[in-house]
Amino acid sequence: MEYVLMFLTFVGGLAMFLYGMNVMGGGLEKLSGGKLEKILEKLTSNKIKGVLLGMLVTAVVQSSSATTVMVVGFVNSGIMQLEQAVSVIMGANIGTTVTAWILSLSGIQGGESLFLQLLKPTSFAPIMAIIGVIIMTFMKKAKGKKQEVASILIGFALLMLGMNSMSSAISPLAEVPEFTNILTMFSNPLLGVLVGAAMTGIMQSSSATVGILQALSLTGSLPYSSAIPIILGENIGACVTTLLSSVGANKDAKRAAFVRLYVNIIGNVVFLTLYYSLDAIFDFAIADQPASMWGIAVIHTVFNVATTLLLLPFTNLLVKLAKLTVREGKHNKDDVFALLDERFLSTPSFAIDQCRTLAFKMAELTKQTLNDAIGLLKNYDSEHGEEVVANENLVDEYEDKLGTYLVKLSSQNLTEKDSKQISVLLHCISDIERISDYAVNTMEAAEEMSEKGLFFSDKAQEELRVYIAAIKEIVSLTFTAFETGDIVKAKTVEPLEEVIDNLRNELKKHHVKRLRKGKCTIEAGFILSDMLTNFERIADHCSNIAVCLIQIQEGTFDTHEYINELKKAEDAFFLDYFAAYSRKYALPKKGKEQA
Repeated sequence: MEYVLMFLTFVGGLAMFLYGMNVMGGGLEKLSGGKLEKILEKLTSNKIKGVLLGMLVTAVVQSSSATTVMVVGFVNSGIMQLEQAVSVIMGANIGTTVTAWILSLSGIQGGESLFLQLLKPTSFAPIMAIIGVIIMTFMKKAKGKKQEVASILIGFALLMLGMNSMSSAISPLAEVPEFTNILTMFSNPLLGVLVGAAMTGIMQSSSATVGILQALSLTGSLPYSSAIPIILGENIGACVTTLLSSVGANKDAKRAAFVRLYVNIIGNVVFLTLYYSLDAIFDFAIADQPASMWGIAVIHTVFNVATTLLLLPFTNLLVKLAKLTVREGKHNKDDVFALLDERFLSTPSFAIDQCRTLAFKMAELTKQTLNDAIGLLKNYDSEHGEEVVANENLVDEYEDKLGTYLVKLSSQNLTEKDSKQISVLLHCISDIERISDYAVNTMEAAEEMSEKGLFFSDKAQEELRVYIAAIKEIVSLTFTAFETGDIVKAKTVEPLEEVIDNLRNELKKHHVKRLRKGKCTIEAGFILSDMLTNFERIADHCSNIAVCLIQIQEGTFDTHEYINELKKAEDAFFLDYFAAYSRKYALPKKGKEQA
């Protein structure tokens, strides 16, 4: 019964350890606001930078697997080349050793020294937890960075308390001979490596394996001869997460995952061969000595640093080895939607940046599709008509895939800023897609006129040119505001939309006059009426996008209320721009109205 309780206490401590590491890493990631991922994406121009960046990102997110999974995503989406990924992966292996050094604080023996005693987690972890809880509980209005700092403090405290719980649970086993015998079994290099790899593969955390080893070391029953193979083995086990993440990815992404595996396997072979060869000659006395927490941290760091120094000059050979493992097949065309990699969901700020990139491409494609459709009104040809339809179908695909990805992203643990950006994107891509639909309607109107030999009068064409110029400007204004986040530019959209509404009414009145005089055919009139409605609805969707950008900044979202209040208030900004646009897009007064 006693051993059952000890086991439950150990498992509970392990759970607290893993959860604390997750909370702390998440808080650090949020605090960075996705900046680390952006740096990782851009500054991998040489090997040294790649290693340093891999170390930095991993030290912050507290997981080499998280970093390498991210790198696999970068390679899969074409953001990073395979050759660049190798050095980052090596740096991630070094960065993950930071956790072991933090945990080593549990092993501080300071006697009566107050300063050293205060460095022990049993002294400061509860204080950090209390501070974090106070921030979260009594400072609910504290958003953003304060809440993230609270998460870091609580996560760190849980990490340390979990470590303390594990070591307390197994400390009585130091006096049990059977337990000591089990630990000495791992001095067999092959068995130790397999156990380390299996433990890490199951728990999906190399830091957890090292943490357990450090907890075991506090019993004084774990010799270095057993600890060393397990430490080396956990590096291989850490590759499991990366390999699993590459399933379904492209060939280079799979190769990046295998590069990490080969780095650690080669490092194990070289290190173990060298260590046991020298041990056979010099008979290292340290092998039978009990491992310490500091010693485990040192071995973990030395192994990963030495492996990186050894293999960094041979990154090209590692790439060739990975290419031999994952061979070339049929050439896959570039997939623009590869940016929406599900591996990025765990880093929302970076994932949102990828969504924004695609949303901007979607907007640009929509604008081009509309301009192409308008061009067909003057000179229709079926080839360009088919191109308009194909582009609109691609815009539909953008909306479908972006919308699905953003919904998944919205379920993640987001900052207030990230949540706002997702709201903007979800609202805007729907309106952008509708604009592309009206572009197809315009193309179909041009096609019908061409097939039936219909045309508008010179006067109608002149008026339509003014109307179309206003439509082109409102689309350009809106999409520029969307891409740049320029709220001032967004506020100029509504006055222009009001002018477009007035233009539509004027054009309809002029058309009715021509119709009454028999100077316009009914068929041509129907097409003109449909076109005016299509263009007016395009302006409406532009208004929706602009209002969304403005209102999200203010923390509310009610398009109709905002527009109504704007017009009621007779806002000076609105009235000035309305007057300017009215002059710019005034319909021509001269000439006779003719069919």
